[in-house]
This record gives sequence, structure tokens and C-alpha cells, in this order.
Amino acid sequence: MLKQVETVFHELFGVKNLIVRSPGRINLIGEHTDYNHGFVLPAAIDKAVYFAIGLRNDEEVHLYATNMQESYQTRLDSLSAPPFHWSAYVLGVVDQLQRNGFPISGFNAVINGEIPIGAGMSSSAGLECATVFALNDLFQLELDTLDMIKLAQKAENEFVGVKCGIMDMFASMLGKKNMAIQLDCHDLSYKYFPFALRDYKIVLFDTRVKHSLAGGEYNLRRQQCEEGVYLLQKIYPQVKSLRDVNISMLQSDLIKMASSRVFNRCCYVVEENLRLLKGCELLLGNDIAGFGKKMYASHEGLSKLYEVSCSELDLLVELAKKEASIAGARMMGGGFGGCTINLIREVAIDDIYNRFEEEYFQETGQELKMYITTAQDGTSKVC
Repeated sequence: MLKQVETVFHELFGVKNLIVRSPGRINLIGEHTDYNHGFVLPAAIDKAVYFAIGLRNDEEVHLYATNMQESYQTRLDSLSAPPFHWSAYVLGVVDQLQRNGFPISGFNAVINGEIPIGAGMSSSAGLECATVFALNDLFQLELDTLDMIKLAQKAENEFVGVKCGIMDMFASMLGKKNMAIQLDCHDLSYKYFPFALRDYKIVLFDTRVKHSLAGGEYNLRRQQCEEGVYLLQKIYPQVKSLRDVNISMLQSDLIKMASSRVFNRCCYVVEENLRLLKGCELLLGNDIAGFGKKMYASHEGLSKLYEVSCSELDLLVELAKKEASIAGARMMGGGFGGCTINLIREVAIDDIYNRFEEEYFQETGQELKMYITTAQDGTSKVC
């Protein structure tokens, strides 16, 4: 990947100034907790975007994506990109820098990525973080890491038009090898926890489906959580989000005031935060089996209480539960399709995949794709 991006840049543009590597991410536990000011536990992975950049002597931006074999050009004074085009993730960062008064000029860039697109590993955040890191270095903008993370998030929120949270950029930028990041979405404080798996690997099974109800149901879940908070505020005015709610408040008060669906949504979020905190304690003791049980419990909550799973995801988790070599599994991401994340003994991966692939196809008619990954360092300059 590195050699290819360097070679292509030299062929297209001549001399580069630098190359940045920025990884994708996984989330081990803590789903749909971010917008409720809760905790998440992501890690950067060994699949990354490589971003080569060089200065121009004009005000134009020339981009080339080797994966797509596609170029795109625009000017700094009239930034534009097609909707959800790969160039928008780069130009959104440029737009944010200009809006905030940072002096940049024209540049050339070549992008090469190995993060699977559409598999829930956040290739978009990897590209945004690579862009802001490279521009910060190239133009000596002196942005600190948190500023770059926030700017990358705003680029996706405002220029691309996706109202994502900050977890993806945070993990991509601040990941550490064999570490998971406990991120507090209330105040953006964070801690690292050991995630050296020894004879286990992180394996993603991709359902290859995405059900169309995902977008509207995502917004509905947010509304239901907000309704639960509103009801509890009548008794507990100090409650600002579900982060401030405990199990006792749910069982003694909310259950009397809310619909069963609103109660279930809030119950899941409060329980998931507790699971995550306990899971981090288990990681400190290198208790992978115990952590895996928390992953199974997380999926149960996502499927039954939060109702964001689907038959394909549930099938893969049920298959995982039958395997002694799988410590834990759950759906990862927003839901209604995408991947399950699994902790599998390395020696058993091929055998398990072969059996799962056959049974999954028989049940769904879909092919099952697998990705094997490890926790690695975050965004950095490689040359």
C-alpha cells in the first residue's frame, strides 16, 4: 500500500512532501451509547488509508484515488464534490480549515486504502483523519490532536452531511497497538485498556446486507431515549442525558411513566454503559472469556431491548454461541445489517469460517465475508 501510493504520486505529480497512514476502527462494546453521552470502547485497526501529499504553486486541489482509479479537481475558492463521493471526505476537511481561518494553499494528493468500504470499519473517518493530519503537517498549522479530531468530525457532519458522532475519528487518530480506548462521550476524556489477545484474533463476519429501515429507525431510537430523559427530569431535574440515569431510576420510576418501548431503549443504554465499565475491568485482568460474555450480553440487549439487530446478525451470533473457540460476539455499528465482531482463537478461524459460510448461505442466500484484524496505532506520518 505504502509503496503503491508513493509510486503513483511520483508518476502523477512528481515529488511528494509526506505520506500519512490513518487506520479504520472497530468498536468492542458500547453501541448507541455515544449520543446518550455514555461510554464507547473502540480500537484502531491494522487496515488503513495512506495519503500522499505535495504542495502546488496555485490554488487548486488535485486528488487521485488508486482504489477507484479516479481523479478529482477543484479550487480552494469554490470547493465542490459530488454527494457522498470519496473526494468529499478530503474537501470537507479543507472547507473546515478555511472556515476557521487556517492558511492553506493548493496541493496534490494520492489516496490508497485497505479499509473495506461499507463494512463498518469507518473508512471515511480514516480518510478525514489522514487529510487533517497531513494538512496540519504540510502547512504547519499547529493544531493539537483533539482539534484535528473535532475538525474531522465537523467535516463529515457539515460538508458530507452525515451526522456521525466523534468515536470514529477519535479511535482512528488516537489508537494504540494492543490497546482499546475507553472514551467518555460526555466530556471526551479517555483511558487506554490492554487488548493483547494472544491466541485470539478480532474477526468480523460481514452479513453483506443493510436493511433500508436503518436511517429512520436510528433517528427514532434517539427520540425514544430523549423521551425517557424528559420523563425522568420531572422527578430528577439533575438528569441531562441517560448518562445520569441508574437502574433504580428506571425500575422505580420510568417503568411507570414510559411506554414499554421507551423503557426498553433506556434500559439497554444504561445497562450497556455498566457492561462496558465492567468489561474494561475484565480486560485489566486479561479475562477474555469474561469480556466475551459481556459482548454476548450486549448483542442480546441490542437485539431484544434496542431492536436494532436483524435476522442475519442474530443468526451469526447464535452460531458463535455454539463454538467453544469463540469467546464472544455481537453486532457492531448502527445495526440492521453490517458485521458481527467476534473474538476467535486463531487456530480455529478457518474451520469456523468455512462452516459458518456454508450455513449462512443456506439460511440467507448471501455470501459471508470475513475480515481478520488487530488493534494497532492511530494516525501517523510514515515518511
